[in-house]
Amino acid sequence: MTAQPAQQIPGVYHRQIGDIVVTAISDGYLDGNLDVMRNVDVEQARRLLRDAFRPARRTNVNAFVIHSKGRSAIVDTGSGNYLLPTAGFVQRNLAAAGVDAKSIDTVLLTHMHPDHSAGLTDMSNGERLFPNAELVMHENEPKHWFDDGAMAKADERSKKLYFLAGREQVEPYRDRTRLFTQGEVFPGVTAVPSTGHTPGHTAFLIASGDEQLMIWGDTVHVPEVQTALPEAGMAFDTDLAAAAAARKRMFDRVATDGILVAGMHLHFPSFSHLVRQGGAYALIPEPWVHTLDGM
Repeated sequence: MTAQPAQQIPGVYHRQIGDIVVTAISDGYLDGNLDVMRNVDVEQARRLLRDAFRPARRTNVNAFVIHSKGRSAIVDTGSGNYLLPTAGFVQRNLAAAGVDAKSIDTVLLTHMHPDHSAGLTDMSNGERLFPNAELVMHENEPKHWFDDGAMAKADERSKKLYFLAGREQVEPYRDRTRLFTQGEVFPGVTAVPSTGHTPGHTAFLIASGDEQLMIWGDTVHVPEVQTALPEAGMAFDTDLAAAAAARKRMFDRVATDGILVAGMHLHFPSFSHLVRQGGAYALIPEPWVHTLDGM
């Protein structure tokens, strides 16, 4: 008798943007409740999820490999072994995609939260998981997370998961870190500061020919709720009001210009368009295609 399947295929999907290929890599997902949401009625948020056939808050975690001009970068690195056992699969899925972590020459961080930077280093031995990569991020990120005064004001969970975890993950890259404020950070990739979620939170605009893709980082964490209610934020937004303002600016930009988006917490593989619906927005996932030349 044929054995019944016990696991999914690897979480890998390629999308061509002009001459650049972007590969979505699933790190897995994190389940939780709605208590971490702010500026939103929890029952209304629960209803929006239920109407979308999602019984609970499931947060996908994605990373993206950018293949451009003979070079490879990865945007964010997943959660390593810092969070739940349902996440932490970036390295496994990179291997499934045929991408050797040693071949990646640049790590672009949207920000230093553990589901984004905790896959930088193997903390069992302190070795870099991207041994040949330069670490590139907004200058405000290490400025904030290495600030002992800011850490002293945080609760114990935040100290451990945000300040200490971030520090120990990026420390092995200290001699190969490049900081930016804006501008091109990799061939065909421009940093778009979108601060508020963290002091240096950054989106990355990929452009080649007449095609564009905005990897918008943590613009949303609960897509069904925050596209319908852009004011809704998260307890782990460093500045709740600034994060909401940045989200509205990003929504307006990509909806007005029709820019394809991808995000760290959109449902895998995440490539979508954002459209206006009355005073709110909705995400329309892009159809899946099986060959790059079918784009």
